[in-house]
Amino acid sequence: MTREEIYKQLDEVFQDVFDDESIQVNDSTTADDIEDWDSLEHINLVVAIENRFGIKFNMNEVTSMKNVGEMVDIILERI
Repeated sequence: MTREEIYKQLDEVFQDVFDDESIQVNDSTTADDIEDWDSLEHINLVVAIENRFGIKFNMNEVTSMKNVGEMVDIILERI
């Protein structure tokens, strides 16, 4: 799977979790860029991404990711 294909799927996950069809994520997207992205929604988002890609993030990864690009790097390593 390519980075571009991952972003296409992540767009769908983010749009579903945040109920906003206009969301388009990129390497530099952070919680500050998405209005409803708080700590509770972060958990929902992580679970949705794990389910979509069939992976599990460890707690260190979840707490240390600074942007969506770092999330994509981890996804690429796992799939």
